[in-house]
Amino acid sequence: MPLSVYLLAVAVFAMGTSEFMLAGLLPGIAADLGVPVATAGLLTPAFAVGMVVGAPLMAGLARRWPRRSALLGFLGLFLVTHVVGACATGFAVLLVTRFLAALADAGFLAVALTVAADLVPADRKGRALAVLLGGVTIATVAGVPGGALLGTLLGWRATFWVIAALCVPSMLGVVLGVMLGVPPGTARPDLRRELAELRRPRLVLVLLLGALVNAATFGTFTFLAPIVTGVAGLGPLWVPVVLVLFGLGSFAGVTVAGRLSDSRPGLVVAVAGPSLLCGWVVLGLAATDPVALLVLAFVQGALSFGLGSTLIARVLYEAKGAPTMAGSYATAALNAGAVAGPALAAATLAWPGGPVWVSAALVAAALLLALSFRRALVPTT
Repeated sequence: MPLSVYLLAVAVFAMGTSEFMLAGLLPGIAADLGVPVATAGLLTPAFAVGMVVGAPLMAGLARRWPRRSALLGFLGLFLVTHVVGACATGFAVLLVTRFLAALADAGFLAVALTVAADLVPADRKGRALAVLLGGVTIATVAGVPGGALLGTLLGWRATFWVIAALCVPSMLGVVLGVMLGVPPGTARPDLRRELAELRRPRLVLVLLLGALVNAATFGTFTFLAPIVTGVAGLGPLWVPVVLVLFGLGSFAGVTVAGRLSDSRPGLVVAVAGPSLLCGWVVLGLAATDPVALLVLAFVQGALSFGLGSTLIARVLYEAKGAPTMAGSYATAALNAGAVAGPALAAATLAWPGGPVWVSAALVAAALLLALSFRRALVPTT
């Protein structure tokens, strides 16, 4: 795997930490800015909506830019939004910075996915994607708990400053990555031709499957804290433990699946899909057992990200007729799921383990769809 891909993953780590870090910072933000915690909670969907909107929008705007300029531009915008956010004295300003940061994140990831796919042989796109998503999983293991701890010790603004600082070596990494092999900007296909790829049933199917699986993943992940402290009856200190276990499982999942998703995506779906569904059902039934919760946090993280990364890799293959927009389609599918899953799960919080059952239902729907159109998961020559 080219070093360039790993350097891109450094930036993905910084952005992933920013995307998920607010879970442990909302009380401090609310108290500092004088707003209710529920209002402060709007910062999370603002980022998610920015990611969904930003993926195709930013990729469309940047498709004719040199790739180095696009990647550095998005990273620069991401840095500025965190500096402004760290200095914000009003909630409205912070809310706007989160939306703009999401646009930058979405644009960077959309371009980075395309670049990473171009840096490797045609049959190794899944492995390249696994490395990039590894940056996200490491963020859940180290970045998010670390950000929460830093916010507790030094205040939420310190976490924003650290994220801004992480952008500096990331920008240097992008420069080095470009020098190490990122192709220069070349003539791009007509945008209408690239958008027309969305009419292809195989592409639509894998986009929908990816969104459903990611919705299931984040439906439960978002509400792990109340599951840990409420359903399982563990103390608050166990919340970061469960989050870290889920993150470790996620990293293991994308690493293993990355070695299979290029050549045998159908096998990954056939094995990981039913296993993931069974895991959610077992967790729904056994969430009151702390040992079962700890074990399944790791297992479900591995299965969720292994299956999800495989499906998103299929998007890059199926959208080969949209070389500058394929990454944005994958990014939009991921984040559409990240918006829909927690929204559905939130409606079931009054029921013990409700989010887990929502995740089970979403995976069941994905499996029924995959079974009905299983030929679309077979690699084409």
